[in-house]
Amino acid sequence: MHSATSVLFNIPSCRYQCQWKKGKTFMLKNDFWYDLPKELIAQEPCSPRDAARLLRMDRKTGELQHSIFNQLPDLLYAGDLLVVNNSKVLPARLIGHKAETGAVCELLLLRENKKDEWECLAKPGKKLKQGVQIIFGDGSLVAEILDTYEDGNKLVHFRYDTATLYEKLDAFGKMPLPPYITSQLEDSSQYQTVYAKELGSAAAPTAGLHFTPELMETLKAKGVRFAEVTLHVGLGTFRPVKEETIENHRMHSEWYSISEETAQLIQETKKNGGRVVAVGTTSCRTLESAAKANGGKICASSGDTDIFIYPGYEFQCIDGLITNFHLPESTLVMLVAAFCGYQNTMNAYKVAVEEKYRFFSFGDAMLLT
Repeated sequence: MHSATSVLFNIPSCRYQCQWKKGKTFMLKNDFWYDLPKELIAQEPCSPRDAARLLRMDRKTGELQHSIFNQLPDLLYAGDLLVVNNSKVLPARLIGHKAETGAVCELLLLRENKKDEWECLAKPGKKLKQGVQIIFGDGSLVAEILDTYEDGNKLVHFRYDTATLYEKLDAFGKMPLPPYITSQLEDSSQYQTVYAKELGSAAAPTAGLHFTPELMETLKAKGVRFAEVTLHVGLGTFRPVKEETIENHRMHSEWYSISEETAQLIQETKKNGGRVVAVGTTSCRTLESAAKANGGKICASSGDTDIFIYPGYEFQCIDGLITNFHLPESTLVMLVAAFCGYQNTMNAYKVAVEEKYRFFSFGDAMLLT
């Protein structure tokens, strides 16, 4: 039996380490590490939204060009199709107290399994056992822990006195901002895209935060079209890669939907020689999931996807990607590397740090074509 061996390759602008086992090479998690100064982590969005910087990359050559997001109409062509994720973020972070002891605890709603039963992240998870009740606000919203999953997440049942749970979330919930954003927003709409409409996400599809209604109208006037998909962003956004060999990582499933109208727009764009440009990794994963399930063709569909895209993946739908700068060693950096090539991606991140681009959810963007 062969043992796993690490081999180090030196290539321009980065160091690449892979693992060899039984005649096959595997990429390692730390291949996707990069050093990021803390001050480059954006704490608030640009104002206006489309004033963010934009790093454009030719994914075939790796050539980089510095721009501004509001110059996007100059970088796209008539006939291109931008596919956006219209999922809307729930104010899904609830802070309450245990009914028996008064101890403060927190739930983050991730996914509705059936009416009023949700999978949640919970703090302090070990103390929230089956049967524990949590009271929120004025007591008109109560959660009961039904079960604990293998990964520590909780199955929770909610009771309330309004027509829907969403009304209580509006009253008592907070926007589930990532932990690297250290203060709450004064205006929660800053963490929603201007085209958000389908409630269900535990985090924003952040590449879309850069669009304004005015920019969208300018793009449409040029002949760039828009299509919508839905993917409700869930636990996959929060879960780090823990496996040393990345292909052993397993994504948490998320629900997606593609309408007949969107499927037809994509088919027309491909037929006419236009480019399908995914706005965000969530739109990318939606389209690639649907294409994978239908032999490379996009059809109206919906369901759960746990697709994990990393170098070696062969893209079947998208021709371009708009995305933010992602956390080191994250599945999202791996997706970008799959699309643009490992060396091109790590070099682009190196340049972005040197040029002091703003990173993560409220940061700047990349256009990859």
